[in-house]
Amino acid sequence: MAISQGDKLPDAVLRRMGDNGPEEITIDALTAGRKIVLFGLPGAFTPTCSSAHVPSFMRTKDAFLEKGIEEIICVSVNDVHIMRQWGEATGATAAGLSMWADPASEFTTAIGMNFDVEVLGFYGRSSRYAMIVENGVVTQLNQETERGVCDISGGETLLESLG
Repeated sequence: MAISQGDKLPDAVLRRMGDNGPEEITIDALTAGRKIVLFGLPGAFTPTCSSAHVPSFMRTKDAFLEKGIEEIICVSVNDVHIMRQWGEATGATAAGLSMWADPASEFTTAIGMNFDVEVLGFYGRSSRYAMIVENGVVTQLNQETERGVCDISGGETLLESLG
């Protein structure tokens, strides 16, 4: 069952490649006492993710910060090397977005956002969503209902929910 507004995020480990090698953080540590945006998408270097979803949060980052968001975090079921390269290639890292990998789909599966598309080699991949999380609790959740689009889960739409 997919996570819903009002639910506490399950604890899981996310990973990224840092300057000194691989880094890990738990969802609890990432969200404790903080107000963040967390968005998930099917995969690094995929068309809609690269041309629409990530750029929407790059465009809206400053507006989110003005509304009290402390960090914008992208999560994808990819490895740490791919996420680092993708963050650099899209400009997301330079723009200040945090790019975290969920390589075994641990977090994605725990929140019920996983799906498979065998013909594409997508196993345990993430549905497209964006959420506002306050102290580990989902206060706003926008999940796409159609594949290949980024309307409901885009930065602009999520920003509107903050009023």
